Amino acid sequence: MGAKAQTEPRQIQGFVVDTVGTRLKGVTIRLTSTRDTITVISSNAGYYRFKDIRGVDIRLSYSMLGHQIVNRTLSSKNLSSFIVMPNVVLRPQSSLIEGVYVLKTIPVVYAGDTVQYNMDAFTFRSNSLLEEALKQLPGIQVSRDGTVYAQGKPISSVQVDGRKFFGGDVLTATRNLPADFIKSIQILNYRNELSADKRFTTEEPEKILNIVLKEDRKRISFGQLTAGVGTRERYIGSAGINRFDDGQEFSLVGSINNTNTSLFSFGSPTGMGEREKSLFDVNDFVDPTDGLNNIRSLGFSFSDNLAENTQFNANYSFTRKKNFTEGNSILHSDYLRNRISNEENYDITNDDNFHRLRAELKHRFQNQDVLEIKPVFSYSRVYVWNNRKRQVNNNRITNRGTYQDSSYQRNPNLDIDMLYAKSFQKPGRKLLGSVSLNFNSQRKLEDVLDRYVSVDSTPIDPIHSLFEQRYFIQQRNGTDGVRASVSFVEPFSAYSTLEFLYNYELTDMTTQRIVEDKLKSEELGYFFYVDSLGVNYNYRFRNSRMGLNYLYTPHKTFRANIGFAVQPVKLSSFLPREDMQYTYENVNLVPTAGFKWRLNEETDWSVDYVGKNNQPNLLHIIPIRDNSNSQNIIVGNPELKAEFSNRISTTLRKFVTSRGQYFETNFAYNYVANKIVSDKTAISGSTIQETTFKNTDGYYDIKWYYLFNTPLFNENVQLDISGNTDYYNNLSYVNDQRNTTRQFIYSQSAQLRYSWNDYFESMFNANYLLNNASYTWPYTTKITGHSLLASAATKSYLGEHVTLGAEMSQRFNAGYASSFMNINPTIINAYLEFSFLHNKRALLRLQGFDLLDQNKNMGTYSEYVGNDVYEARNNRLGRYFMVTLNMRLQKYPKKR
Repeated sequence: MGAKAQTEPRQIQGFVVDTVGTRLKGVTIRLTSTRDTITVISSNAGYYRFKDIRGVDIRLSYSMLGHQIVNRTLSSKNLSSFIVMPNVVLRPQSSLIEGVYVLKTIPVVYAGDTVQYNMDAFTFRSNSLLEEALKQLPGIQVSRDGTVYAQGKPISSVQVDGRKFFGGDVLTATRNLPADFIKSIQILNYRNELSADKRFTTEEPEKILNIVLKEDRKRISFGQLTAGVGTRERYIGSAGINRFDDGQEFSLVGSINNTNTSLFSFGSPTGMGEREKSLFDVNDFVDPTDGLNNIRSLGFSFSDNLAENTQFNANYSFTRKKNFTEGNSILHSDYLRNRISNEENYDITNDDNFHRLRAELKHRFQNQDVLEIKPVFSYSRVYVWNNRKRQVNNNRITNRGTYQDSSYQRNPNLDIDMLYAKSFQKPGRKLLGSVSLNFNSQRKLEDVLDRYVSVDSTPIDPIHSLFEQRYFIQQRNGTDGVRASVSFVEPFSAYSTLEFLYNYELTDMTTQRIVEDKLKSEELGYFFYVDSLGVNYNYRFRNSRMGLNYLYTPHKTFRANIGFAVQPVKLSSFLPREDMQYTYENVNLVPTAGFKWRLNEETDWSVDYVGKNNQPNLLHIIPIRDNSNSQNIIVGNPELKAEFSNRISTTLRKFVTSRGQYFETNFAYNYVANKIVSDKTAISGSTIQETTFKNTDGYYDIKWYYLFNTPLFNENVQLDISGNTDYYNNLSYVNDQRNTTRQFIYSQSAQLRYSWNDYFESMFNANYLLNNASYTWPYTTKITGHSLLASAATKSYLGEHVTLGAEMSQRFNAGYASSFMNINPTIINAYLEFSFLHNKRALLRLQGFDLLDQNKNMGTYSEYVGNDVYEARNNRLGRYFMVTLNMRLQKYPKKR
């Protein structure tokens, strides 16, 4: 009976009308089923008809410019061969956004800074998660670690129906929400309208993904259970429960695994962050995480309306990540007639425990004033065991030995943001006030052992000597800060608006450091502290900014703003023990300017300029001589000034709606005055280097990117092209000589995606990266590294229940200084899936990762700064096979 139902042809017909019953001409009706994808246009009488429909799970989408989209679903049970649909009523949009265009039969809608994907126009396998669905949308790419890129830029936060889901965490949303719950996906260039008047803002907006649920999915409970075991002792287990109830949301998720799978993307538990991810790595089918990891995570989220005008949400997450990394590195530091080389083999164990609790309260008063309060508390506890075997040598001295560093660190942090927005009857008038408080504390205990044998081959008979030091370091850091701002916006004509603003920022830092020489303590029989390495240090950064902005909007296609601010800056630091005080004061004059011009209905162009202060961090200014690493001594400089950056950028965007194409390009120039740079000196007659910091002028960087996506032949073939060019004019000092490091990075990417109904999907990708670095001292040196990546992935659906997939990437590296950087790994992954039970609720997956066992060689890293060439390679997860069972749980409310 089921086979007959899918092969017997059907006819579906009906009428489309407006709210008063008038039949509508020109409505686009799109039908999708397990075997069909057909689009028709309603006639002059509002009539439409589909013939020879052979699939089941039939969905119809009705869309027309200026009207709300309507979706209808036909049950697979008792479908007849001739179906007459009830009249479908299209309602006008309550608020239209100028410049909204639907691209042919691909429902991608552009509205100002928003790109909207109507999901019913795309075909997804049943029970697909949002992460899989996003990979099929034009202009969107998803990396293996779950990072989502839209129009070439990473998504920073996720909302569901305009509210943050699980605190805005990207991975939690994309790896838990089913695709068939979603009506549309919106990519927003987001600026908080309440925090500052977004019309004046020249800061780059963040990319937000907003998920609009289908009307019949706003009250539903769903979840999933996953368990898997594999070779090389791989395992995974996860569970998730989610509940939506007309705006109320509750979620609980947890996971345990050693396959580098994370449910959360709040950042590294250490707070240090991970290596910067880029779009270039999206389709290199490696696991991008260094080392072997054991991850345990748990989190919950709650959101509800406490009252008619009061919204509240809170979420908590805990992640414990134990990482074991082993690798080797080479660091070359060139001086006149002297090269200091440091070769290391190391193993590092990290045990990171990270808690995060976040809440948000938003209340709108009867007079339309708005109050927002957002507290965030985090607590991290980190254990690190660092063991290194190293060989350091110059032309005549060689040191061989070990360096061991074990540490314990705990770091509580509290941030509180409060905002009040005053409402006025006069349109456009606005008064905003905000206060941000930050309280950060850090306690660190560190045990350092540095031991090596030194051989000086200068004399005829080489001189052998033993160096050994063991320090126990206790350090307390505290950072407290307050930021406050007031902004008043006043329109004084139909086209002109003035903004008066005042910002204030105060940061207080304190550091206490005690260093015990344990070898000396053992010798003397009592605690011996090294006074020259201890410190009691207080630092204060004060910054205020008073300004005026003028906005001119003669019509809806053009907007220009110009502003000017005065910014007094004061840095002061105090050493109580030495009774020494350092003070730096300056007044910055900060112009701002920008315009945005819609050249036509499909093209807009913008130019912006912004100036910004960057204060030095604690490492730069703490006035101690830190020789806990005997080969690399660090000395802070408390007399450092704050940096001041000047950035100008321009962006051109073009929509070709008739062809379904999108193009964007951006050019940016950034010049930094008083740039904080390293000042490094080689200690004569040794392999020791000493680094301090100073301010200098002359730093700048230039960045350009473009991206273009278009369908080829038809909407089943999508082409994405993107390119980046970055140029850095870096500065440093070496042996009191100014050194310029110029780095040029160019990357080019092209991706072709093809889908054939519900049977076959494929992707082909090619990337090229050029990394050229040169430095001028002690002699002109150039390093040019090349990397070429070719990759392909395919997924085939063998019937209704079986899916076969494979992916492969081949990388070619050349030109790097170290041999281990010039490797050409081949990564092949494959999997077989079988779905069963009612509505395919269960999924059994057999997966083979890295079939050639080459991912373990992929943890390479290079950096070229000053006279240093640093290249390293870390171990990564190698080949394994795994069997995984996934169960999806869903419960719909009873129909009334």
